[in-house]
Amino acid sequence: MSTNIIDRLRAAVLALLLTVAFAAPALAGPFEDAVAKFANDDFSDTAAAVEAVAASGNPLALPIISALQEGRLVADPGSKKVFVKQADGKIIDAATGAAVDKLPDGVADVRLNNRLRRAVEAALGSLTLLSPDPARRIAAAQSVFKSHDANALPVVEEALAKETNRSAKAAFTEARAAILLFKPDVSEADKLDAIAVVKAKGDQEAMALLTSLGPDQPPLIKTAVAGAISSIQSDLAMWSMVQNAWYGISLGSVLLLAAIGLAITFGVMGVINMAHGEMVMIGAYTTFVVQEVIRTRYPGLFDVSLLIAVPLAFVVAGAIGVAIERGIIRFLYGRPLETLLATWGLSLVLQQAVRTAFGPTNREVGNPSWMSGAFELGQITITYNRLWILVFTLAVFGILLAMLRYTALGLEMRAVTQNRRMAASMGIATSRVDALTFGLGSGIAGIAGVALSQIDNVSPNLGQSYIIDSFMVVVFGGVGNLWGTLVGAFTLGIANKFLEPVAGAVLGKIAILVLIILFIQKRPRGLFALKGRAVEA
Repeated sequence: MSTNIIDRLRAAVLALLLTVAFAAPALAGPFEDAVAKFANDDFSDTAAAVEAVAASGNPLALPIISALQEGRLVADPGSKKVFVKQADGKIIDAATGAAVDKLPDGVADVRLNNRLRRAVEAALGSLTLLSPDPARRIAAAQSVFKSHDANALPVVEEALAKETNRSAKAAFTEARAAILLFKPDVSEADKLDAIAVVKAKGDQEAMALLTSLGPDQPPLIKTAVAGAISSIQSDLAMWSMVQNAWYGISLGSVLLLAAIGLAITFGVMGVINMAHGEMVMIGAYTTFVVQEVIRTRYPGLFDVSLLIAVPLAFVVAGAIGVAIERGIIRFLYGRPLETLLATWGLSLVLQQAVRTAFGPTNREVGNPSWMSGAFELGQITITYNRLWILVFTLAVFGILLAMLRYTALGLEMRAVTQNRRMAASMGIATSRVDALTFGLGSGIAGIAGVALSQIDNVSPNLGQSYIIDSFMVVVFGGVGNLWGTLVGAFTLGIANKFLEPVAGAVLGKIAILVLIILFIQKRPRGLFALKGRAVEA
């Protein structure tokens, strides 16, 4: 009896195995057939293949469609085989996932047109809507929002029901609203709710979506869409002003950093230093050298490269500044024209020296990880490098103010600024103060170069881009007055960014220059007048 049972069990297992063996090709067939359509080099077949592969639920679907979007999907028209070139250089068979040693002769890239690109984006959005990574789910929902593909609605609603992440839930809600707006069999009430959701999103993509709805809509929907577009336009105009203000503050921080050293030199010594921009350039090249040493010898320290470069740039540029003052400037006090010509000639010498040492081309200075990327605040984008430069500039400004107020050198500098002869009669070595002041101003220009290397090209001409603007800031704010330099830098930065959209970059700068000339006619000493050697002269 037991033998019969065992024989029956064996027969049943054998029958099951045979059934699975014959059924497996049938189950795999539709997916393989869909993949093979990529080899037909026909846009219609490719579109059908994208739709079928995305709907198959096969784990190879996402790699295949991702490869198609990135130009890594190739096909052999003869054998109808399709292959995925992976990012690491390996090759797999798209239908089976098996590794392939090399591609056969005659393979060609699977082509895309604009319609197919939209279909691919929609398919990728659907495939990643249920990803365990919240960032990928949000990106997928945003892709569906742009494509508003009705085929993705079931997956979006399923993902929305399961979602616990607040940002991802909002993205799924917006994607669902975008689909409902274009779906024909949707009630008017649901469409009004969808319009409200898109209106709340309030960005350019939302306005583009509402604008593309077209005129053939019921009157109530038309009215709601028009109101939503008007509201979004008003909000975007306000955010545009906020974005321009942020750009102006960012530019102002750069101008302040470049001009603050010049304000000290010009205010205390009355020297028109046309080589100030080259001190900025030297600081930028010091950063480049530091990063090159770290890249080749201590790559693990790259994230602290700027922290190493700041004191080095200050020392290098400051030492060069002291040498310039002792070797050239001190012989030209009281002769402003000769000083201007001498420092201008010196700037050309320094530029050529850097060209000889480092070459005339731009040099690469990288951003540490903590200065890379950006984040959104409302409808504006703030980059981390600009934000850190603003923080760094204000920190340098605060340290400089504290130094001038609470140190012996600061006291001597203020004394020489207010009355040079009286300071000399009180025993202050004015020549030493001159050298240290010039060195301090040059050193600050050097650390300005460290910051500017993160947002500008490091080249021998770097300083020339900022020297004129630095003088404008110093003269407009008030010669020798640091608070005037601060106000002047941010005023000119913000004014420049608000004029640029109206008049253009070149005409905007010309308008700023004309306004400063007119202002100086009324207030020759700038916004905040300060008695000093240059004024007394």
